[in-house]
Amino acid sequence: MKTFSLDEKPVFAVDENYLIPVSDHLLRLKPIPPSRMFLINKSLKTYKLKYPNGIAFDASQGDGGASLPGVPKDILEEAARLQISQGTAYDMPFGNSEFRRSIIEDYWKIDSDIQIGPTNVLATVGGRDALVKAYHGMLALGYGRQGDVLIVSRVPWISYNWGPYGIGANVLYAPGKAEEGWAYSEDTLRETIQFAADRGRKVAGLVITNPDNPTGMTLPMDKQVLLAKVALESGVAYVLLDWMYHYITDESPNDLNTFLRNFDPQEKDKLIILDGITKSLGGSNIRNAHLIAAEKFISYLVAMASHTVIPSFYSFAVAIAAYKMGYQKASRSIVDPTNASRKILLEFLNAHNFKYIAGKGYYAFIHVGEWLAKQNWVDSEPLGQYLAEEHGLAIVPGAFFSRFGGEWIRFSYATPPEKTLGALTRLLEGLTSLG
Repeated sequence: MKTFSLDEKPVFAVDENYLIPVSDHLLRLKPIPPSRMFLINKSLKTYKLKYPNGIAFDASQGDGGASLPGVPKDILEEAARLQISQGTAYDMPFGNSEFRRSIIEDYWKIDSDIQIGPTNVLATVGGRDALVKAYHGMLALGYGRQGDVLIVSRVPWISYNWGPYGIGANVLYAPGKAEEGWAYSEDTLRETIQFAADRGRKVAGLVITNPDNPTGMTLPMDKQVLLAKVALESGVAYVLLDWMYHYITDESPNDLNTFLRNFDPQEKDKLIILDGITKSLGGSNIRNAHLIAAEKFISYLVAMASHTVIPSFYSFAVAIAAYKMGYQKASRSIVDPTNASRKILLEFLNAHNFKYIAGKGYYAFIHVGEWLAKQNWVDSEPLGQYLAEEHGLAIVPGAFFSRFGGEWIRFSYATPPEKTLGALTRLLEGLTSLG
């Protein structure tokens, strides 16, 4: 038999002690469906074919770059100037040093005693990229196991269901009541963590979204602190706070200094903050978000990003220009009309005795069970198609988020007030037509 020299033999890229164990679980995964969020407003085409002169309303998407003016022109122009000055060479996997500084100094205005700095920041290609990176970090640096659990609310954003599952985390819905917006409580968190433990699963992470997507539920800061502490005390490896909508408010946006002062250094190392310009600046197609976390966590993600996805400088430039302008001023073209629309929405829903959930952000979750029952529809998906095709109104069926949202619809009011009122009027007309 011929003998081979070392150079002629196959060799693994890593020492065999570090090889990934063989598992056939990929064969047994539930097929991950594509998100239907990008297809909803296509149903409006049927309406437009039937009624060429009819006015359609899109209350489905949270896209301030489409339904509102988007990123102001002067910010885009300043970003272009920064891009020209920067050139088109690679940036670093963490993003860009000026972007990191601007996040800390111009946007969050972090106080020195908080001991959070630029090295605690990771730039990402929008919120989904940030989330997938965070899931990887929680699994790897939490308990180091695939198959552990990520806890989300009873009716979570669609991609919370499938993003974690696709990289090896099992998603677990916490108990919750519709009349309370399916909000977590200390007891339901402890119950959910014990439920996972009874099945041999540890909890790699808890997601707290505030304001919530899809329900619009808003939690006060002290409640978010309490929930995070209960989770960490109960063995949850990391708590991810998704604050992408927090600037869209007629109150004050979240204060990271105040929030972090509630935690000791060991607890603080287990917190991950997600934010960005996608929602509050209407930068949907700019694709810029960031994570703030412990240096160890960020370093792990930077190493991963160096082999996967590195954000573009132009996205940093748009964010930097907005942050240096002063973000409250920069985001006014999105926040002001949305806040005005929220007032109209609440007045309308109350005047017509709708049951609903609404806080801040972009969305209201509206109960439509009465009309579903009249049509013998099992959930709100056929209602969504009916409203779009027959009444020119696109909404998101609550059934798209989870079966627990089956009697609800998500209504986006990230539109000018007159369009929000038109969409609400069309909703009432459509429901009334069902009897």
